[in-house]
Amino acid sequence: MKKRIGIIGSGAAGLQLAYSLKNDFDVTLHHFEEQDEVRRGRIRSTQVHFRTTLDRENRFQMLEMDKAPSIKSVHFNMGQQKLFVGRLRGEATSVDQRMAFSKAMDDLTQQGVRMRKARVLSNEIKTLAESYDILIDATGKSGPLLPFPVEAELTPFHTPQRKCIVGYFKGVASVHPEGVSITVLPGAGEMFEIPALTEQGTVTILFIEAVPEGPLDAFKGVRSAQEFEERMKCILVEHFPGIYERVDLDRFSLVDEAAYLQTAITPFIRRPYLMLNGTLVLGCGDSVFLADPITGQGCNTASYCAEQLFETLMAHKESPWDEKVGIEYWSRIRPYLTAVTEWTNAMTGPLPEPIIQILLQAAMDQQIADQVAHWFENPPKAHEAFFRQ
Repeated sequence: MKKRIGIIGSGAAGLQLAYSLKNDFDVTLHHFEEQDEVRRGRIRSTQVHFRTTLDRENRFQMLEMDKAPSIKSVHFNMGQQKLFVGRLRGEATSVDQRMAFSKAMDDLTQQGVRMRKARVLSNEIKTLAESYDILIDATGKSGPLLPFPVEAELTPFHTPQRKCIVGYFKGVASVHPEGVSITVLPGAGEMFEIPALTEQGTVTILFIEAVPEGPLDAFKGVRSAQEFEERMKCILVEHFPGIYERVDLDRFSLVDEAAYLQTAITPFIRRPYLMLNGTLVLGCGDSVFLADPITGQGCNTASYCAEQLFETLMAHKESPWDEKVGIEYWSRIRPYLTAVTEWTNAMTGPLPEPIIQILLQAAMDQQIADQVAHWFENPPKAHEAFFRQ
């Protein structure tokens, strides 16, 4: 008889886990929104799936979105000055998670994965765990459902380091060559431009990482899509004139009424395993590994950890799933998580002088520019650059 796995959450981690585990185990996916609710709901976040993540999705035969714009480069600007364009080693893509998640849920249902709609509450976990050989908390930013211990050395902040302001816009011409564009305003925050696919076609994600109470933290009190559009237009005029020059004012608008988001994240890392009345409970994705999105690693880290969790469970397919399995999972992912977390946390503060020098050198040397772009595909390389002294 196949071992029973319960997955709570239908986001990046939960869906990849369902795809990877469904052929070898009896998998049930617990979710609290139906596919149409996801599709019509508020945007979830920003997302760029770099080549390593796309390769994992191909490995587990997840749905492909063929019409997504190809992201091949990272543009880096300091204030109004264009420094360089670094080339990625593999193409990346960004697809509106509302569309991607809902289609994946439909696909998994057709492939026989059992779906259970209900918002799982913390006081229900003990009873739910009794139904499975292992339970996985992949509840995302709303989690965790259990008190996984905080890793203090990887959790230095107790308040958000940025306000995250996101809109999916029509009417913004892409940078050339097409890719992600990063504009840093020292002391104020950052603006990211990301070409993305939605159900209404290709859009440009405008994503502001605002230092709290700084000049970019200007969306307080915004309560409607129209207000959000007007406020974003004002921010572009005042702080990002280079982007504003590429705006078609006749077309500039959110792609739909739910295509904007404001949030603030306090990063934390938790040890992702514990025993509950004899059942191993594991955490995966943002529920236990929550980072500021400044380095674009959220969905990519979730994908990496989901793959390592799959490998761990497959290695112990015929043996008991006890605390030793949780310890092995944590040992597999901890070095990578340390690199991602420490690099991301460093990016929310003033850039170290050696990094500033690398960026200036990248403006004159294409090879160095490409190495900087590769940081986003391979975070341990970024960590090495930031912390090798």
